[in-house]
Amino acid sequence: MNAPKPSLAISLALFSCLSAACATAEVDFKSAYYAIGLSRTNPAIASLSVDCLGRGQLTQNPVCVDNLPAPSWQIQKLSPKHLACRYPNADSKSPPAWEFEFGQKTFVIRSRFIEGQTTAPLVLTFNQHSNHATLLGLMPPHEQRVLLPAVLHLPDMGSVRITANAPGWKLDCDARRNVPQPFVRISFPPATRTAPRLEYRCEVAAIYPRLKGIEKDPLFDGFRRSYLNILQVNPRLQVLANNSSSDPCAFTIYEYADIARQAPPLAKGLTCLDLVRMTMDRYLDGALAYGQVGYKSTPEYPDTASWGSPYDALDSYPSLLIAACDYIEGAQDWPWARRRYDRLAAWGRAMMAADHDHNGLIEYPISGNYGERPTGERRPSNWWDTINFGHEDAYANALAYRACRMLASVAAKLGNQADTDFFTEKANRLRAAYVPTFLNPQTGVLAGWKSADGKLHDYWFTFVNGIAITYGLVDDKDANAIMTNLLRKMDQVGYKSYQLGLPGNLIPIAKADYITGDHRWGVPQKDDGSDGFEIYENGGATSCHAYFTIKALYQLGRVEEARKLFYPMLRSFAAGDFQGFGPNGQSKDWRAWDGTCHGYEGFLVDSFLPMLAVFDEAASRKR
Repeated sequence: MNAPKPSLAISLALFSCLSAACATAEVDFKSAYYAIGLSRTNPAIASLSVDCLGRGQLTQNPVCVDNLPAPSWQIQKLSPKHLACRYPNADSKSPPAWEFEFGQKTFVIRSRFIEGQTTAPLVLTFNQHSNHATLLGLMPPHEQRVLLPAVLHLPDMGSVRITANAPGWKLDCDARRNVPQPFVRISFPPATRTAPRLEYRCEVAAIYPRLKGIEKDPLFDGFRRSYLNILQVNPRLQVLANNSSSDPCAFTIYEYADIARQAPPLAKGLTCLDLVRMTMDRYLDGALAYGQVGYKSTPEYPDTASWGSPYDALDSYPSLLIAACDYIEGAQDWPWARRRYDRLAAWGRAMMAADHDHNGLIEYPISGNYGERPTGERRPSNWWDTINFGHEDAYANALAYRACRMLASVAAKLGNQADTDFFTEKANRLRAAYVPTFLNPQTGVLAGWKSADGKLHDYWFTFVNGIAITYGLVDDKDANAIMTNLLRKMDQVGYKSYQLGLPGNLIPIAKADYITGDHRWGVPQKDDGSDGFEIYENGGATSCHAYFTIKALYQLGRVEEARKLFYPMLRSFAAGDFQGFGPNGQSKDWRAWDGTCHGYEGFLVDSFLPMLAVFDEAASRKR
């Protein structure tokens, strides 16, 4: 969903160097929760593996170190749990510049300021193609520094909560992807004259919502280790993004906010919703993201995939508004709501102004007509950006409906009756028009879009039907019929690889409705689209947006059918099988039905939205 993508040659080159990217490093301490080792040449952690569940799964070391020709510090082992580090030529009688003390779930890093001695930061660098680590914490605008407390999250491994004994202390952070070895780098600044005895406390933690009925079930190990996976801060832009070195997308922030609203605190004084507020503040103050006109490469972030379209994606405003309302209602931060409301309401009006024909549905300026593709840098209307979504887009309209309802609720609590009425009326008109517009009488399911020429484009989109039912756009009777038809079609086409997620569409997308790129991205040569089917967004299996299909089934009380789809996916989450690359150098976030990889990010946070369906599963066990 984020073009341009890397070439296959680059992907293969990156894949081939993975085994050499992280050199074998000595382990200085190991418990059931973590293994750690220090570089023997320079102030750096050379090895770090984490298992937040304490099962001792510590075989992977995603850390890299740039070895120096001569040692720049010396390590002394004072005891099995205590290391001291001195710089060359330091007085042997002086205290060590750095000390490390290890416990079962914690390790403490101490730095001393020594007059006249030059010190360097302690560096921790992750090979991003081995693990897409991220540092979750608050960042000042245009500053690549993270305020402590913060959480170092290692997807599919667990989290490390980091605090310091110096109030207001910050860690330096950087991440890049368009470099020979993509990385995430964290630097622990040394003690200073004003903070002469600095102590960092690092605690391995499993941070996830506690839900009765599933706590001891290994099926939910992925939920426990990876609930935070969808939250990745790009330190160069200080916003939540596709991953730490990838683009922020305006049309995905609602997903992060939905997860954040259900999350427990990250640390004392820090919540996941704080990260949503930080991100929203950047956008409200004028920052742009992929999916918005004008988003392009900058000196601050040179790795961007620019949005060259003259139009905002139709799902950008809805996503931003849902995220803002999630934050307001979840954090109960009404002072922030009052301060930001005028801008949010302006976004809401701009969103609904796209209802150009006044039929209740918002429209995209590109027609979506069969065979009439966007030209130049023009993009389709939503997240699924290799498919010719246009004009009246069922996915974006579902999001707009939810955004209107949430904004009306916020307006009511702020005492703004005029806006409450306005956005309620817009939501009601949109709902009234939705099913009559998109329901295809020939298939009995909702089409993906209705083009400007009045034709429906229906490829059995699982996510479109799921989101419409989830958000209440379809009455239960019609919703049950739609889901019955959809599941029957899934059986007819033979899809059973639920461990990979779900296909976005169940039949091939015709060549005239599939755009952008080449065959590598599922672009067919045959008119019926069959030769591109199962590749990337042309019917490829993914956990991205699979949540909505699963949620719809739970919501309708069809629990066993939901479990049939969801349980295999949960086992894949527990195995960490939505991160990384396959033998062909392409990544696991998109697969053919036989498991062949066709992704490119290596880690796409949208893959982890199905974590929300665990709440439905837990609720179903109480009944």
